[in-house]
Amino acid sequence: MSQEDEMLGLLEALLTTMERGVIPKTEVGVAAGNKIFGAGLLRKSDLSVVLVETNNETENPLWHGEVHTLKRFYEIAGAARPDPRDLIFLSTHEPCSMCLSAITWAGFDNFYYFFSHEDSRDSFSIPHDLKILKEVFLLEPGGYNRKNAFWKGRSIADLIAGIPQPDRSRFELRAAAIRQKYADLSATYQAGKESNAIPLN
Repeated sequence: MSQEDEMLGLLEALLTTMERGVIPKTEVGVAAGNKIFGAGLLRKSDLSVVLVETNNETENPLWHGEVHTLKRFYEIAGAARPDPRDLIFLSTHEPCSMCLSAITWAGFDNFYYFFSHEDSRDSFSIPHDLKILKEVFLLEPGGYNRKNAFWKGRSIADLIAGIPQPDRSRFELRAAAIRQKYADLSATYQAGKESNAIPLN
């Protein structure tokens, strides 16, 4: 299989996991007052889905989408739980500093994200990721190292932009539909967030 075919297969799996797995979970989570962030785990070998989850901050403010996914992952019985190094970590939104650390400590060597930190701030009115990076770590947007000794983080939007036509247009249409779905979920969350007990709304 060529590198181009591998990339097309990866993008197909990542977007399908969002469309069929993470988004339905997130709809339930947002209805309960949680933020729109979610995550999924896929096997590198065949791109099958191991687990999808979503934000659960109304239960615990630490249960960001990624951390809640890791919690569920480590609740899988030891023998049945895959090695993290054999998995792809999908994050709907670029992980915050806490989630970056959690992904690292959990043993994953990669993550792929759909929305950027700037999207979280500008499109979804959730600026905390960038504010924490700036206030605590003195980092500007994008200032952390996406390729390091622990993992490599990659933007799904960048991957789509790098594939040739006509496949690029096909994936861009799907990405646009996902963006619209999250815009709708964000509107629901923003309209009801004052009634939840999440410290950083």
